[in-house]
Amino acid sequence: MVNADLFRTIVGILGNVISFCLFLSPMPTFYSIWKDKSVKGFKPDPYVATVFNCAMWMIYGMPFVHPDSLLVITINGIGLVIETFYITVFVIYSDWHKRRKIFLILAAEAVIYAIVWVIVLLCFHTTTTRSMFIGIFCIILNIAMYASPLTVMKRVIRTKSVKYMPFFLSLANLANGVVWSLYALIKFDPFILIPNGLGTLSGVVQVALYAIYYKSTNWDEDDINTTNNNKGKEVQMQSSSA
Repeated sequence: MVNADLFRTIVGILGNVISFCLFLSPMPTFYSIWKDKSVKGFKPDPYVATVFNCAMWMIYGMPFVHPDSLLVITINGIGLVIETFYITVFVIYSDWHKRRKIFLILAAEAVIYAIVWVIVLLCFHTTTTRSMFIGIFCIILNIAMYASPLTVMKRVIRTKSVKYMPFFLSLANLANGVVWSLYALIKFDPFILIPNGLGTLSGVVQVALYAIYYKSTNWDEDDINTTNNNKGKEVQMQSSSA
């Protein structure tokens, strides 16, 4: 019979693999940015937010904060590297206004991160209190990050179209939430369970919406308009460069 610790490790490794795939999912977007040498209409906000989120979860996984959480550190460390790469690409191919915004947000995150470290080390002296402080902080961050999928789901319901809600990404989000929720349940960890439980619920809703509105989706809708808009942007950028 597989003991609980071994089973938890296996589930955590599976969670690392799924989360790694999720971190890599924006790669086509950044290939497009690199190819066109422009960030076009893409926003850096999700990637800047994810860097901070990964950094906070790395604090949570530290042995002196929440023991036996090495797999939390590994995946968020990998995520931090990948998201930093995305931000670097944004900085390279953005104008000064967008670069300034990125630098200001990163500076603010660095200050908050340093303050959190000081509070953890000086104000809390047990792993229980440290876990609670960082855990609550991480839950708030994750709930805030769920605002983005909510806007997409609202659009799906309004337009009765799932064209701009990729099915496999939604399915991967669902799988990620389920696996990490299971990980948190094996050795009960409410601070991992709550955000991933919400992620599971969000994934279920997204997959359900996909099933409901798949048939009513006009897959060719807006393609011509989008193409024309992109051409207009390309012309504008070329003329301003010249």
